[in-house]
Amino acid sequence: MSVAKRVAEEVGCELGREVGYTIRFEDCTSPATKIKYMTDGMLEREILVDPDLKRYSVIMLDEAHERTIATDVLFALLKKTVKRRPDLKVIVTSATLDADKFSSYFNECPIFTIPGRTYPVEILYSREPESDYLDAALEEIDTSCEILYERMKALGPSVPELIILPVYSALPSEMQSRIFEPAPPGSRKVVIATNIAETSITIDHIHYVVDPGFVKQNAYDPKLGMDSLVVTPISQAQANQRAGRAGRTGPGKCFRLYTEAAYQTEMLPTTVPEIQRQNLSHTILMLKAMGINDLLHFDFMDPPPINTMLTALEELYALSALDDEGLLTRLGRKMADFPMEPIVAMLNLPNVFYRPKEKQAQADQKKAKFHDPSGDHLTLLNVYNAWKHSGYSSPWCFENFIQARSMRRAKDVRDQIVKIMERYKHPIVSCGRHTQKVRQALCSGFFRNSARKDPQEGYKTLIEGTPVYLHPSSALFGKQAEWVIYHTLVLTTKEYMHCTTAIEPKWLVEAAPTFFKVAPSDRLSKRRQAERIQPLYNK
Repeated sequence: MSVAKRVAEEVGCELGREVGYTIRFEDCTSPATKIKYMTDGMLEREILVDPDLKRYSVIMLDEAHERTIATDVLFALLKKTVKRRPDLKVIVTSATLDADKFSSYFNECPIFTIPGRTYPVEILYSREPESDYLDAALEEIDTSCEILYERMKALGPSVPELIILPVYSALPSEMQSRIFEPAPPGSRKVVIATNIAETSITIDHIHYVVDPGFVKQNAYDPKLGMDSLVVTPISQAQANQRAGRAGRTGPGKCFRLYTEAAYQTEMLPTTVPEIQRQNLSHTILMLKAMGINDLLHFDFMDPPPINTMLTALEELYALSALDDEGLLTRLGRKMADFPMEPIVAMLNLPNVFYRPKEKQAQADQKKAKFHDPSGDHLTLLNVYNAWKHSGYSSPWCFENFIQARSMRRAKDVRDQIVKIMERYKHPIVSCGRHTQKVRQALCSGFFRNSARKDPQEGYKTLIEGTPVYLHPSSALFGKQAEWVIYHTLVLTTKEYMHCTTAIEPKWLVEAAPTFFKVAPSDRLSKRRQAERIQPLYNK
């Protein structure tokens, strides 16, 4: 959005006329638009409707080194499109790219090396491995800001004031934008950032970068159906991107908190593509909707693990999106039209609740007022309804420690879903006070994500018997819910269930009859699952 705004200013047109953008749930373009910025996910949806992309003459895929799932799928789809449309130009760009690998994938296409306008950056490595990385590069952003503030205070008034600014995606946008303001005279500015600052944004007058050499990365385990948020070493490409931040507006220095030997021998040249470490249900649903059924021979640049693909197919079959032959059902085609994961929408938002370090108790008190005894999904519904009741007020959000931007996004999501529902002539019926219906509806999408209270500690998932725990922020924390469903599992210090709701066990069996109708070869594991759930049905 900010790039489109900047280019519109340079072209001298109103944003949305000759220069516009399209992101999920927002289209700022018009018939006059000649240059259109969009997310890779939006282009993926356009290619679903028109595989030849007849509306476009040039497509430019930027930041290709980030290797998001949508970009990887687009590589393969555009490679096909170019064969059918020799007049279409596809340009793949990045500051750090294995250009030869990309060239051989795209039929030995030409490579253009364009010298950047960056200034020299001096790289300084640690002489020996850090004994305490946490002290050398404080991992948690807010904690880092606090400790840095205390250390600066201890140095006394003789030291120039240091303005400490955090930036991460869950921070409200008005606080994020403070990082771009110049430091007042006689003071210095330090920005403590997640990898949001690696490529996405450029801050003027940054001359020093401190790189700890780590990143928090999502990794998906198809067997457990669980996302793990793991602190892992960055790749050499990421290290070079980080160093580059110091040389945008003048010569700079990058302090790497790892040895040169670690950079050369322990870091992968490029980041592992998302497609090899994420849940693929949504991606496979999109490909099936495009008529691509032979997924094992689909021309991925780096194919995903077979297990991840099989788990995704099984999940889509259980949701009745695929039939016994693995082909898309009518329901599956409808699911592909909803621009979200096959299961649910509002939960794709960044966190709705804002919990600043200095006001945690106050924020928790406000949040508790929205808590629903049945769990987190209905708690979110309570927040939405209360915000709606306030007239969609931003001051109301501020008073209640709610992220106004997330709520506006939720409303946009809801409006778009309503339009799709109207297109299919599905009636939109409110449950009113009968919120049990919402919980039953959630079971029909989340039956795989179910768990039962363990007599010893925590819960155990019904499918794999994995020990899991309620997150302390959950509305059910400390309550006695016997059976639950959850939105995701995230491994941090423990395997935590995120967004959890209490359910009746019989709803699972009513919701998922196809889940137990299986091929003979797969019957043993399924029978064990069925045996595990059978007692619920009798109950």
